[in-house]
Amino acid sequence: MPKIYIAGAHSRGITTGYYLKYLDSSVEILAYLYDNDEDNTTEIDGIPVLKINDNSKLDVDATVYVGTRGVNQSHLIKTLQACGMTHIIPVDVRFDMELRNRFLEKWYQSHNRKYDKIYAYEADEETSMVSVSKNATIYVANSIFDKSLTTSYKFSEYEKLIQVGTALTGQRMDVSFFDNDGENISDKNKQFCELTALYWIWKNAKEDVVGLVHYRRHFILPENWLSYMATNDIDVILPVPLYVHPNLESNYRSRHIGEFWDEMMEYLKQNQSEEYEKAKDFFNSTGLYSPCNMVIARKDVFDELCGWLFPILFYVAEKCGTVDDNYQNRYPGFISERLITYFFEQHRDKYKIVYADKNFLE
Repeated sequence: MPKIYIAGAHSRGITTGYYLKYLDSSVEILAYLYDNDEDNTTEIDGIPVLKINDNSKLDVDATVYVGTRGVNQSHLIKTLQACGMTHIIPVDVRFDMELRNRFLEKWYQSHNRKYDKIYAYEADEETSMVSVSKNATIYVANSIFDKSLTTSYKFSEYEKLIQVGTALTGQRMDVSFFDNDGENISDKNKQFCELTALYWIWKNAKEDVVGLVHYRRHFILPENWLSYMATNDIDVILPVPLYVHPNLESNYRSRHIGEFWDEMMEYLKQNQSEEYEKAKDFFNSTGLYSPCNMVIARKDVFDELCGWLFPILFYVAEKCGTVDDNYQNRYPGFISERLITYFFEQHRDKYKIVYADKNFLE
């Protein structure tokens, strides 16, 4: 029986442990480990959570998977090595992608569903010629407040930068679009983040196919992805889902402010009673969601999503206002990730939805 540790006792570490255990039920997680002064629970699903120190008595023959943010891994690895650990595997972006895809293949199969990724499709020549005539733009949200990238990235012809939060600054970036032109919510960017671009695309874009990504996160797409969509009647491309423990609602409440979730559900209860019951069941029965508010879709599908999504977010923002913590103040964006996932799950018989991997640029 493989015995392992997971270094990291928060969401990333728990997700790593879940993937590994799901893929091989014989795996025994000895403990979740941490080495900082953050508040940590004493156990996760009956598995102890231990702080690493000089007196830690760890099984040095066990493998340790380091499931934390990349910026924290180097220090944690040194701490583990000081305890005599030698079998240490950092869960970087590439390895996380591999684990996630293997997990999803097995999960979808166990639920008698197809794990539908765009790479499994092809494009025929006749339809490809039709798709060339279609307009498609994937908007790349960027802000003057974003940190500079150290990783180089070559933009594809269909990717166009849009400056978000433009109304909050006098600075103008070298971009193709600004989110304060036309009908917009640019002044809400501190709370709504990339959603100010999502709103702008909804109200102002005219292309047949539109999408939203981030300056750090882009879909990894086949070169002729638009032809794939046209040939195979694909309506929507979403990021490969992420698992969070133990379900979407509980995970949100553990990481964010529960009152804001309550207001979201209150809106559905008051205005969409049938959706309320479905959403309540969905958020408590699944831990899978497509993160980052990234989406590519036919414009009419994109518009339907936004027409449903933004009234909910505006209601919650009006009820809950702003909070001093800059991270938690971005709650409309955190809520929308879950809502977008729910929307497309409820419409998976109406629209053909496929998944694509995404990158992460440092």
